[in-house]
Amino acid sequence: MSQDHRPQPLTNQAIREHLASLAKPPGSLGRLEDLAVELCRIQQTLRPVSTPRKLVVFGGDHGVISEGVTAWPGEITQIMLQTIAQGKAASSALAMATSTSLEVFDVGSFRGGALRHQGSSSVRRDYWMLPGSRNLARQPAMTVDELEQALTAGRQIAREVAAQGFRIVAGGEMGIGNTTPAACLTSLISNESGALVVGRGAGADDETLQRKTQVVTQAVERARQHGTGQLRKQLAEVTGVELATLAGFFAESSQLGLVVILDGFIATAAALMAETLWPESRRNWIAAHCSTEPGHAIALRFLQLDPFLDWQMRLGEGTGALLLMPMLDAACAILSRMTTIAQLQTELVHTRT
Repeated sequence: MSQDHRPQPLTNQAIREHLASLAKPPGSLGRLEDLAVELCRIQQTLRPVSTPRKLVVFGGDHGVISEGVTAWPGEITQIMLQTIAQGKAASSALAMATSTSLEVFDVGSFRGGALRHQGSSSVRRDYWMLPGSRNLARQPAMTVDELEQALTAGRQIAREVAAQGFRIVAGGEMGIGNTTPAACLTSLISNESGALVVGRGAGADDETLQRKTQVVTQAVERARQHGTGQLRKQLAEVTGVELATLAGFFAESSQLGLVVILDGFIATAAALMAETLWPESRRNWIAAHCSTEPGHAIALRFLQLDPFLDWQMRLGEGTGALLLMPMLDAACAILSRMTTIAQLQTELVHTRT
């Protein structure tokens, strides 16, 4: 009988033992050691890397804004996508500050189809699919075929990013009104009520919040009528084109062995969809932070992910994920540069002799 010479997986226990052997009291670097464990586990090495890394931002519009679920006009989506790509947004500034590559895709804005052949634009529109998702309060946001197209696009973009040599990826989003489909997805998948997952998004007042909660509750009830055997129909009822693309991106990035840094509520709602369609995708995910949106904590608990930051953020665009990047560098630094207790003891013996 031939022996199996495949290397044994690097376990969390082995990683913890290595960290305990370094020149410091065991566990004294706290959550930084937890982050180091995650990097080692995903990359299956005691010398993980935190670069090169890339943030991919996906943009799309939502017909549900006609229900008054947000105070912002849909035109802002296209303006902000261009602003991010031009380096003038919060995500752009943080990407530059953290040495993270940034690319922006318009996959479903209202006007993206008319703009897709403008070669001079810094926003990529070669994956643009439809002029926004439909009004999920009154009809399915997407067809099953459109959902599949968006998932496939996200997976293809992940393959592009991997082929470019990136080892760490994050996914951001831009879409006015997209906390509503994010809340729908979180409620649908986690089986929590709409009232628990709906938040104020980009500053909804009490009246807007009430409308939003009603829209989410009714849309999720409609989606559930398809039954558990019609998962893709359920998801298509309440998702958005950029969310579905992001889900495909997360799932494929994980399957390709990349480290995936999750951003806020909307990105995590997309991650819920990815994990539902491709179970165990979450094994390669690290949750950067927990936002002020109530549904975010619910989604993270469902995914069994423990966020590293709690800075009361709610912007999106990948900004929370970007803030974790320097901490990834720090985790890699202690693993690659610190000496061990055994080496210190050897030096002590030499010193005394």
